[in-house]
Amino acid sequence: MDEEKRQDDWANSRKNRLPSFTEVLSRRTRPPVDLFMFYLFLQREGAEDILDFWLDVQQHENLCRAYFKDVRKSGRTIKEDWPQYWDYARRRGSIYGTVVGLNPDGGGTKRSTASTGEMLTEQDKRNLAAAGSGFDEKAGYGGRSTSPLNRPHTAGHSDHTRVASASPVDALDNAPRSSTPFSLSGRTPTLFNLRRASRAPTVIPRSAAISRLDLIASAERIFYRYLSPAGNTVNSPENHEIYLPPALRIHSFPLNSTQDPKSPTELALMAQIPDIFHAQKEYCFRAMEQDAFPRFLRSKAFGNLTPISALVRLVLGLITLWIGLAVAFSLVFLDVHPKSKRFFLFIPFSLAILFLVSHQYELDPILVFFGQSETTPFRTLSIREPYVKKLLMGRAIWVSVLVTVFVTALTMLFWAVPGHRL
Repeated sequence: MDEEKRQDDWANSRKNRLPSFTEVLSRRTRPPVDLFMFYLFLQREGAEDILDFWLDVQQHENLCRAYFKDVRKSGRTIKEDWPQYWDYARRRGSIYGTVVGLNPDGGGTKRSTASTGEMLTEQDKRNLAAAGSGFDEKAGYGGRSTSPLNRPHTAGHSDHTRVASASPVDALDNAPRSSTPFSLSGRTPTLFNLRRASRAPTVIPRSAAISRLDLIASAERIFYRYLSPAGNTVNSPENHEIYLPPALRIHSFPLNSTQDPKSPTELALMAQIPDIFHAQKEYCFRAMEQDAFPRFLRSKAFGNLTPISALVRLVLGLITLWIGLAVAFSLVFLDVHPKSKRFFLFIPFSLAILFLVSHQYELDPILVFFGQSETTPFRTLSIREPYVKKLLMGRAIWVSVLVTVFVTALTMLFWAVPGHRL
């Protein structure tokens, strides 16, 4: 009941605003501004690996949190079970400060982009609990984010990140575009890409208690999938290297998931595994929030067409307009009677202007009136987000008025022109 009430409160709070990026990532929004549509949007731009990386790191952090909870359930403390990590977290800070007991009161701690309790839905929490992970929805991120494997990072990648609370409408007009993976990665955006998400976060196996080797294996998989140079195909045939600024790059993974660390150096590196990718995750969060997400809102909250579909409408509109003008001039220069036949020109003119204006606004009013928005070219789903539905309906009415005005003007113009047989 409490979860249903929270969902209702979130829905009511969004009746007069667009959703924030945090709400989209936490699956609190509905189509066409939900996480699935955002993934498809990134996929068309060839940048879905950034979201995959964020989701996989989120899963890695969930795995680490489950490990810490398993230790506490066994009656041992983190300080006793893993003294190297305890010492590292106490000196450098950790995003698991509340979970491991460094910040029992949770006061005065800096927070991540979003805590696990905020980012997971109630169903996700139930699934984790059923799997025996010991997930604690009240345990937020405590402490500060740390540099991975003692690699330095600049002040621009500070230890805490603001939660996406600003108005998305303002973000649409004030989105920086010069220092994100989307503008610097060099990847070519694609209009039509059906490559599916085969790299979604893996499910935490719970046939046995989570071990430190599981944590290393999780971090190793993420490194070789997203951070290792693309030429390295030995450990990861499906390498999808993402862009990161030099200060956040990790050039090698010094641990092996098949054997326990033994040397003092390996133990020190092992202590950094839980926090290893958090700075990179926060950078990707900010990059998506500031660059891709405003464009996603502009595309799906103010339009309902995909680029391919809009391009098809442009071609059809030009062809139909040419046909309509050819027929219109034929009726004039052949001086066809009765003159009222020219009123039938509204049919090709209506189709042509509708296609052209739909291309210009990337919005098909007919689809909006039926409550539909495109996911991939010519495939639609229902518009269920209340404020987006209101925005699209208003724009659909405006587009319909424009189409009516242009069609009426063209039809009356060719009706009023006196005929003259050549």
